[in-house]
Amino acid sequence: MKSAENKIKPIPMNPRLLLMPGFSERQIREHYEVLYKGYVNKVNEIRGFLLSANRQEANATYSDFRGLKKAETYAMDGVILHELYFENLGGPGGVPKGDLMRQIEKDFGSYKAWLEDFTATGISARGWAVLVYDRRGGRLFNYLLDAHDHGVIQNTGAILVLDVYEHAYFIDYGTRKADYIRAFMQNVDWAVAEKRWDRIKKRIAI
Repeated sequence: MKSAENKIKPIPMNPRLLLMPGFSERQIREHYEVLYKGYVNKVNEIRGFLLSANRQEANATYSDFRGLKKAETYAMDGVILHELYFENLGGPGGVPKGDLMRQIEKDFGSYKAWLEDFTATGISARGWAVLVYDRRGGRLFNYLLDAHDHGVIQNTGAILVLDVYEHAYFIDYGTRKADYIRAFMQNVDWAVAEKRWDRIKKRIAI
C-alpha cells in the first residue's frame, strides 16, 4: 500500500494587503507557516505510520491503529479547513453578490440576520464557524465546530470558513474575539465564497 502524500499549498494572498485595522503580517504568517504546514506534515507522518500499523489488533477502546486513524481525521480536517479559511481571506470585504446573496436572504431573511447568526456562531465556537449548504435541509446553515473533527456535518458544502481558535487572532487581538471576527468580515474574499456556491449549485442543480 502506498501512502497518499499531501502537499503544502502556497499562501493564497499577500498578508501585507490585508485591510488595517485587520491582521498583522506576523499573525498571518505564524498561523500559516507554523500551524497549517504542521497539519500537512502530520498527515503525511500519520499515513506513513499507517502503512505498517497492525490491523489485526484494531480495537475501538484502544489500539495503535485506532489512535492513528483518529489522528488522521483530526489532522486532515485541520489541513482542509485551514486551506478554505486562508483562501476566503484577503479580499475587500463588503457583502456577497448575486445568487449567494439571494440564497442568504432567502434562508436567513436578510444579510444582516445571517451576519448576526454567523458572528454569534463564531463567538460560541471553540474551533470554527462555517457557512454551508446542507443538502438534507436544502438550505444554508451556519454550523459550529469545536474541533477540526468535532461538529462536522456530513453531506454539506462549505462556502465561508472562519477559524476562531485562539491561535488565529491572539497575536493581534488578545482575548477580543468579537473584534477579530469583525476584522475577518472586513477581509472576506466574497468572490471565493461565490465560486464555491456556484460549484455547489451545479452539483445539486439548484
